Amino acid sequence: MNLHWRAALGIAAASLFAFPALIPAQDTSHKITAMDEFQLQIATDPQISPDGKKIVYVRRFADPMTDKRYANLWIINADGSDHRPLTTGNRSDASPRWSPDGTRIAYLSDADGKQQIYVRWMDSGQTARITNLEEGPDAIAWSPDGKLLSFSSLVLGKGPHIADLPAAPSGAKWAEPAIAYDRLVYRFNGTGYLKPGFMQVFVVSAEGGAPRQVTNGNFPNGGNEFGPTRAVWSPDGKFLLVSANRHPESDHEVFDTEVYEFSVSDGALRALTNRKGPDNAPSASPSGKFIAYTGFDDRYQGHQTTKLYLMNRDGSGSRSISDKLDRDIQSPEWAPDNSGIYFLYNDQGDTKIGFSSPDGNFKKIADHVVSGTSAYGGGSFSISRTGAIAFTYGRPDNPGDIAISTSGAMKVLTSLNQELLQQKVPGRVEEIWYESSKDKRKIQGWIIQPPGFDPSKKYPLILEIHGGPFGDYGDRFDFEKQVWASLGYVVLYTNPRGSTSYGEEFANLIHHTYPGDDFDDLNSGVDAVVAKGYIDTNNLFVTGGSGGGVLTAWTIEHTDRFRAAAALYPVINWYSFVLTSDIPWTAKYWFPGNPWDNTEQYMKRSLTDEVAKVKTPTLIMTGEADYRTPISEAEQFYAALKLLNIEAVLVRVPEEPHGISRRPSHHITKMLYVAGWFDQHKSKP
Repeated sequence: MNLHWRAALGIAAASLFAFPALIPAQDTSHKITAMDEFQLQIATDPQISPDGKKIVYVRRFADPMTDKRYANLWIINADGSDHRPLTTGNRSDASPRWSPDGTRIAYLSDADGKQQIYVRWMDSGQTARITNLEEGPDAIAWSPDGKLLSFSSLVLGKGPHIADLPAAPSGAKWAEPAIAYDRLVYRFNGTGYLKPGFMQVFVVSAEGGAPRQVTNGNFPNGGNEFGPTRAVWSPDGKFLLVSANRHPESDHEVFDTEVYEFSVSDGALRALTNRKGPDNAPSASPSGKFIAYTGFDDRYQGHQTTKLYLMNRDGSGSRSISDKLDRDIQSPEWAPDNSGIYFLYNDQGDTKIGFSSPDGNFKKIADHVVSGTSAYGGGSFSISRTGAIAFTYGRPDNPGDIAISTSGAMKVLTSLNQELLQQKVPGRVEEIWYESSKDKRKIQGWIIQPPGFDPSKKYPLILEIHGGPFGDYGDRFDFEKQVWASLGYVVLYTNPRGSTSYGEEFANLIHHTYPGDDFDDLNSGVDAVVAKGYIDTNNLFVTGGSGGGVLTAWTIEHTDRFRAAAALYPVINWYSFVLTSDIPWTAKYWFPGNPWDNTEQYMKRSLTDEVAKVKTPTLIMTGEADYRTPISEAEQFYAALKLLNIEAVLVRVPEEPHGISRRPSHHITKMLYVAGWFDQHKSKP
């Protein structure tokens, strides 16, 4: 359960960029700058052809003229030759999937204005739009014979009926009608207010035509507000395997999914699992004898390790085969020879590909499986029938490229950002381990040094705290932190207790006690970097987003060593958070129960409880469309600081959901406002 956490007084939302005093001047010579947001190219979702000879992948980019993000499809041979685009232009192409015989690629695209399914014939390059749906399709998968494509799409419902309303008089112009909701989650971050209805699974001919709905009922068979669910075809093509929550109490037991099989011919269904907790990501063995899937027995803990399970095709004989690993398993895929299952897992801040035989024997296949612009994890892989594996590969000085592993030998095939990063040299990233003052536990972190770093000089320090809180940073490229380093700051980011990738016991050290002892881990990290001798102790700063925003506020309530703070999209009042967030069920995982039954604990852990101790000048920033940590949370902290006469500024970012990165210009604003706020509060020599 790794949930990433996310008119202002003094700054009008409509004039967001009219606050130049917060934006530091940038030296653009040989250093990464915020405007390089528009230069970075990100490789994602590599899909290797069945014969292992070609890889198609998604290449993401941002356009400065439209201030939007786009993606095209590119293809490259397995030996690194013939690297070229399959699609071009300011559009969003996604989810390429090879047909079983390798002659076609199905993918999603909004090339004609709205996301639909397209198929491209690889010999001729001819492309056909396969669907024309009002509610866009997603999560496509080929049938084993290549004749059908399955996908998920929303089937609209009517919502609750309360009363019959009169019609407007002829020629009258009445206001937009009211909208009624009766679900626990009625709006969701990044999506907005939800439409009534449920995601269902469909099939459509790979040559086009009318889709046919396979799943039915008022259940989220094809996914939910978190996203669509990709159905998995049984090897004989007769069934679709789907993870869904069809329980009557699904609103309140959101993780209680089961693996179902749906008959492709008539939609008949059968549950293959039955336990309290998630059963997700089914993967059928090529032989048709077994199904691998992920999940855990739900104990309502803050974090619970997601295990790899194996069951017989009929649902019998379920057993965990990853107990010895104690790491979260993601994206299981069977080896083409039925010898075992490949999967992703995070270990000490690094995303890896692992392999397990059916009897639980484990081995590591690849390290550094990542692609993106954040120190958070995020990567993917695919397997050909030859056993070759295509995956995303990244390092602290490289956002990510496409790599291939064949017979244990790994080769990086692309170099998307080589020219940029040869001109704009990133800051050096150094790993650090240190002891927490709380209990001497070893804590892992990373330090970014400014380009041209001189250890004999003194540098200001930014402590940047990750969100979640159940997530992890790692030795991955982080654009925001590199921008701050290029502006002259040493940047420290760590994985305090509660972070994942160190086992379930470490993650649950903050169970029902967050925020709390994680502060000691973070503060000890600052001490460890200061001990290196190159930090100006008069210029320490702290920031973080979402759960990192929580800990930023908690930090300045427990120490005054930081000259300024920037709390980004924080939770401030746990009571109001549960009642306004799009994930209200966190009450039973992060707390003993609902706030009215546990008011004392909710308030003790809220940032309003000890706000009177704050002396640190603080910037608070949240997107106006953030439904994960709604902007009312930031406003509460801002109002409290102003009532205490503490220097504070509130920044509202229009139309932005959690994270403030939907629009590239807003992401630039976030980076430079944080640096600008810190620059304004530096101690002068």
